[in-house]
Amino acid sequence: MRVLVTGAAGFVGASVVRRLVADGHEVGALVRPGSLRWRLDRVEPLTVIECDLSDREALGRALAGWKPQTCIHLAWYAVPGKYLDARENLDCLAVSLQLLEQLAAVGCGRVVMTGTCAEYDTDQGYLRESSPTRPATLYAAAKLSLMMTSAIRAGQLGIGFSWARLFYLYGPYEDPRRMVPSLIRSLLERKPFKASSGQQIRDYLHVEDVAGALCALAIAPADGTFNVCSGEPVKVRDLMTALARLAGHADLVGFGELPDRAWEPAFICGDSSRLRAATGWGPSYELEAGLRQTLDWWASRPRT
Repeated sequence: MRVLVTGAAGFVGASVVRRLVADGHEVGALVRPGSLRWRLDRVEPLTVIECDLSDREALGRALAGWKPQTCIHLAWYAVPGKYLDARENLDCLAVSLQLLEQLAAVGCGRVVMTGTCAEYDTDQGYLRESSPTRPATLYAAAKLSLMMTSAIRAGQLGIGFSWARLFYLYGPYEDPRRMVPSLIRSLLERKPFKASSGQQIRDYLHVEDVAGALCALAIAPADGTFNVCSGEPVKVRDLMTALARLAGHADLVGFGELPDRAWEPAFICGDSSRLRAATGWGPSYELEAGLRQTLDWWASRPRT
């Protein structure tokens, strides 16, 4: 199958590309001009399509030339510490809707787009696709808006459409400014790491399992909204403690040295049974094994 992946140079996108290539699909990796592509090093065979989604004419030419059968759309503004209420979310919403129209124009028959667990009202306990939504940030609101509009528009265009709500991710190639790689780097450098109480409960899934779920939705095919999550609640403190123990530096994590953020929900965990039933997908990594693999990956990289 000819699959276009937008945001292909990103954390999730590169993992999706690697999975699709390994499974024998013909993959087009759409990347912004000038973007860093180190996550795609040595991935082949691969067609790299250099184009900015906001350049409608260039995008139209690229799509007409490559003619994807399916698209997994991951491109979005995601700079750590900035993305939640950034105006760029509105730009991403606009170009995503434009992309859907242009994909339909070249005969693409299926689109998978990604949302976030933050679309939900997170005071509802275990989150299911039928749970109420209540986005509290511009990022989550823009994602929910895209889902609601695209689901209807895709139906009008005769395109299969899946919306994948991602929960908490970790794994190799993650932005080093995020929590798990930031902790790992401190542990590998034997530096103290300041943390909050860590009493928050979250649902973590290895990025390779996320990629597997997105690919399953693209190939199955399966329409509608799906939670992409482990379904296993874990205390952030327990995750951090496990990483510190695996690294051999359990004494370096200073729990309670940073205040808990008042706006953070105490409990976020999803139910992925709908995804499993529709596609046969299931996680391949248990949490500790995934953390060990991630730690080993970071340990193998040069210090920067």
